[in-house]
Amino acid sequence: MYYTKDGVPLYYELLGSGPPLLLIAGLASDSRSWQPIMTALAERFTLIMPDNRGVGRSGQECVTSIDLIADDCLTLVQHLGMENVNLLGHSMGGMVAMSYALRYPYAFNKLILVSTASKNSDRNNLLFRDWATSCAVGQDRAFWFRSLFYWIFTNHFFNDLPMVNEMVRWLVEDPWPQSPQAFHRQVEAIAAWDVTSELCRITTPTCVIAGDKDILFPSEDTALMVKLIPGAHLVEIEQAAHSIHTEQPDAFIQAVGNFLM
Repeated sequence: MYYTKDGVPLYYELLGSGPPLLLIAGLASDSRSWQPIMTALAERFTLIMPDNRGVGRSGQECVTSIDLIADDCLTLVQHLGMENVNLLGHSMGGMVAMSYALRYPYAFNKLILVSTASKNSDRNNLLFRDWATSCAVGQDRAFWFRSLFYWIFTNHFFNDLPMVNEMVRWLVEDPWPQSPQAFHRQVEAIAAWDVTSELCRITTPTCVIAGDKDILFPSEDTALMVKLIPGAHLVEIEQAAHSIHTEQPDAFIQAVGNFLM
């Protein structure tokens, strides 16, 4: 299904029934990234799963920023005739969720921040820009995706090599691939974003979910958010790196359900 914001076609999917839960995907990810957990969550929640501007079936040749994606999310909520939703954002999607929470506190109930931070590190900005450069010069796509996997999954994940290869094949054969230009715009949107000094204004119930082996957004990033958001509490999931909902879906589903129900 589609809606439009400022002339940009934006795709979304709905699944399930119950209290609305808006799932905001991360860098280079779209609504399909929730496949490991969406069936179980849909038994308890109405899942709203957009493709962010710049990825998937949404318009890709458009200006992109964290705040603009948050605006898209609010427009989607209004398009669906909902007064408010629960918010869950992963990685870059967590940044979008923070932007939404800070600017539209009337339009959500509870906030879940997964594998994210209030500001991207200088190391990550360099890393993401290197990924963007590799993508732009036409690096072999299978090699490119495996290189990302080394940063977002634990060592244990790679023990199942057939599964790893199947995931890479699925991504390489994606019928809606993200363009190198759109990926670059998302990377720069992340680099330009910092709300560390504003987190104290988030006063709604907030849960921060982190993997104990996340090397992109390590424990010091998580601890800072928990410290600065009033009343926020931390759920650390063991044997999970950055992509928690892929590696530890059961623990992820339990953490989300415990917080929202």
